Amino acid sequence: MSEQKKIFLRKSEEIAFDLKHRATIKFNMSKYDAAVDKGMKRYSNLDLAKTRASYVKTLAINNLHNYLLQFEKNITANGASVIWAEDTNQAIEAVKQIMIENNSKTVVKSKSMTTEEIELNHHLEEIGVESLETDLGEYIVQLAGEKPYHIVTPCMHKSRQDIAKLFTEKFNTPEGSEPEYLTGWVRQKLRKKFTTADVGITGANFLVADVGGICLTENEGNALMSVSFPKIHIVIAGIEKVIPRMEDLGLMWPILAAHGTGQQISVYNSLITGPKKSSETDGPEKMIVILLDNKRSELYQNDDQYGALKCIRCGACLNACPIYRNIGGYTYDATYSGPIGSVITPYYKGFKEYNHLSSACSVCGKCTEVCPVKIPLHHMLLINRRDAVRAGEGGFAWNQGMKAFEYAFSKRSRLDLLGGKTKNRFALLGANAMGEKKQIPQMADQSFSKQWTTKK
Repeated sequence: MSEQKKIFLRKSEEIAFDLKHRATIKFNMSKYDAAVDKGMKRYSNLDLAKTRASYVKTLAINNLHNYLLQFEKNITANGASVIWAEDTNQAIEAVKQIMIENNSKTVVKSKSMTTEEIELNHHLEEIGVESLETDLGEYIVQLAGEKPYHIVTPCMHKSRQDIAKLFTEKFNTPEGSEPEYLTGWVRQKLRKKFTTADVGITGANFLVADVGGICLTENEGNALMSVSFPKIHIVIAGIEKVIPRMEDLGLMWPILAAHGTGQQISVYNSLITGPKKSSETDGPEKMIVILLDNKRSELYQNDDQYGALKCIRCGACLNACPIYRNIGGYTYDATYSGPIGSVITPYYKGFKEYNHLSSACSVCGKCTEVCPVKIPLHHMLLINRRDAVRAGEGGFAWNQGMKAFEYAFSKRSRLDLLGGKTKNRFALLGANAMGEKKQIPQMADQSFSKQWTTKK
């Protein structure tokens, strides 16, 4: 068993039986469920909208090379620069070089899972650059010295009391402060940072090929502030974020909002096509877009799994997943958690260390049902399991155990060779198979099949 899998199992058990944590998640998820249920009712034909969104992303992924080149051509024509980064190291080196060349010491950063993927804040600290998260949820987890718990709601694991206590410890705010007070307090603190920062760093919800634009979707206005005030704007986006046309946003923006937060559309939606022009007064003087591969191309080569690149990071599959709701985001020990994370993380970080995530699934299919771009996530998790077995990543004990399982379960007569008492003795060999909190149930002396035959 890999070390990552051991950690996963230990954390899963800890979180699943942490009643306070589960109560917090249940409460926060219930708010999401209610909002999204209302948001979905705005669609007269939700399935048709999802079919069209799936088509847009399928078209983009199937022609990824061409659309990326089109995006590069159009955005550079408007004065921006594009850097292609094969992996984390190239992306980090590119950012560091920009900082050094421009003598930049302060960064304001909007919410971006791609920058979390490359651990940007950590690397900026190494060269003496202050990087401040400006999304409220990201700001809270940064203060706590944590990583985002959820790809849309970074501090979903914290209650309002937890957050008030954190601010009191860090800033001596009044104990038990209300969320409205803390939000206003943070707004004032961050405004000074926006106006003095050297560089603003954002991700991109979409890269629009035909106009060469990057899209930012948010509810707080911090991303737009991160773009507007600093002299330099750096965008770090995965290559899969591309969509063909600007008119696709009329479909993609609302469906992202509906599945992410339940809104008809997010409060702020920006399309940025380059740095400010000579005739403009606001905006950055320089704009650099870093297009990150980081093994996405390897996933792209897999005929069975490349469709996972259609993901628009709405978080709906996480919120629907019974596993995620019980073991939480940190248990996955990966940037992308939940069903989508379980599909792509083994490709990004290695099957040997992370294939156990492919088994963190009950195959209920809820993730596939809620996906706004119709990615068959639960089916892809089964394919991950199959590919891991073919690659011999299961380990000797697992592989031999599966062969024994196949042999025994392929015929009813083989299952009935041993009585219940003998089977119970064998079961004791894996006494902790269900964890310390549960016990393996006792098997009857005779199988149901034998009992049925005898009574008949």
